[in-house]
Amino acid sequence: MRLDRFLFASRLFKSRTLAQAACEANHVRVNGTPARSSHALRVGDQITAFSPRGDIVWEVLQLAEKRVGPPLARLLYADHSPPPPPKEERVAVRARGAGRPTKADRRATDRFRGD
Repeated sequence: MRLDRFLFASRLFKSRTLAQAACEANHVRVNGTPARSSHALRVGDQITAFSPRGDIVWEVLQLAEKRVGPPLARLLYADHSPPPPPKEERVAVRARGAGRPTKADRRATDRFRGD
C-alpha cells in the first residue's frame, strides 16, 4: 500500500494531497529513512512524521485501502508518539469585572508578553 494513501486513510492528514506534500518536504520517514509518497508500506513499519498535530511516531498494525472512521483508524497503528510539550500560558490574568484595561495596563501586558 502506498504511504500517502495510508496517511490519509489513518487520518493523520486531512487529504491525500497534504500527505503527498509532507512526503515531498521530507516530513515523513519510514523506518528512519525519508520516504516518497509512493513508498510501499508493510505491517510492522515505523512511521515518523511531522504533522499539524506535532511529531508522530506510529507502528503500522493493519493496512486500509480507503479512509475509515476515527474509531477504526486508531486500530491501524500503534501510537508511540512522545507527549506534546505543555503549552505556555502567556496571557495576563485580569480580575473579572475590572473593566477595560487602561493604557498603563496594556503596556504592562505587552512587557509581560515580550512584545
